[in-house]
Amino acid sequence: MRAEQLQNEQTFTLAGAELIARGTGALWWPAQRLLVVSDLHLGKSERIARRGGSLLPPYETQDTLARLDAEIEWLDPRSVVCLGDSFDDGLARDGLDTEAVDWLNRLMAGRRWVWIEGNHDPGPVSIGGTHLAELQHAPLSFRHIARPGASGEISGHYHPKATLHARGRAVTRPCFLYDSDRVILPAFGTYTGGLRTDAPALAGLMRPEALAILTGPFTAEIPMPGRCS
Repeated sequence: MRAEQLQNEQTFTLAGAELIARGTGALWWPAQRLLVVSDLHLGKSERIARRGGSLLPPYETQDTLARLDAEIEWLDPRSVVCLGDSFDDGLARDGLDTEAVDWLNRLMAGRRWVWIEGNHDPGPVSIGGTHLAELQHAPLSFRHIARPGASGEISGHYHPKATLHARGRAVTRPCFLYDSDRVILPAFGTYTGGLRTDAPALAGLMRPEALAILTGPFTAEIPMPGRCS
């Protein structure tokens, strides 16, 4: 593996499983060749325009799929799990253009593909793959929204972001959050925004010793802001 790839990921353990947080926001379980992404929100710009909101450049689906394609090309996963809110709503899912549908079909070909239901996309997915409320793959469980009291849990939903202060500068990036019970993934999709780690919803879920892994060209692991003792 090239040196720049090693600088762009962090390894940690959850419930005895060795996992890799990628700088892209994807999670890799190498022992199972399982790739996890969350909150793709495909079709977000179309959904916002349809509902009369601010117009966004209509390229987020292509950008998100291109980055996902690059991860799949690099890692060659046997399975891909999308942790919910893969589509911005049902109409956005059904309204994907032919190019996007063909692209997804090509990515799904020859591997197990699981769509976990999210609050934006609770219904079945008609373009292939398996649609589940949640997935159990011992010793881990995969769902969209973290469940208090769960253990060995991988989820998304909150789009966490954290700020690193270094050399007089503050850098805010999407981040993974993890402790001995769970990991919460950042949103993988373009235009998805984020929730600061000191928000009550996140601070109430994570243990005091929780860590944040900032994504980007060079990953950084820091104590979770808002949870420092």
